Amino acid sequence: MTDVVIITEAAAFQIKDMMKEQEEENAYLRVAVNGGGCSGLSYGMGFEHEISEDDNVLEQHGLTFLVKKEDAPILNGTTIDYKQSLMGGGFTIDNPNAIAACGCGSSFRTKTVAGTPEEC
Repeated sequence: MTDVVIITEAAAFQIKDMMKEQEEENAYLRVAVNGGGCSGLSYGMGFEHEISEDDNVLEQHGLTFLVKKEDAPILNGTTIDYKQSLMGGGFTIDNPNAIAACGCGSSFRTKTVAGTPEEC
């Protein structure tokens, strides 16, 4: 299986650092798609301790992360990076499947999945 989501080395380093700070070294990173946001879909990332049978289990740069099989087509080819700037750092998500996004940059939709758009 090809990697549904690509996590850059900078993002993996930052995530592992966050896991250490929050004492979650034994957790997995969950990368998810949720309904909502002004464009209909939004990204989610969090720590998870259980792998379910409907999860794809991926590993990159020593980081194990989970993507639900139903989210895989929406996230296919997505790159998660971490960029540092004078204003601080933050994660960036580049999803080639997104055809529309809202101004805040955290909500999107794809050609085949509109999600559940909300008021901004």
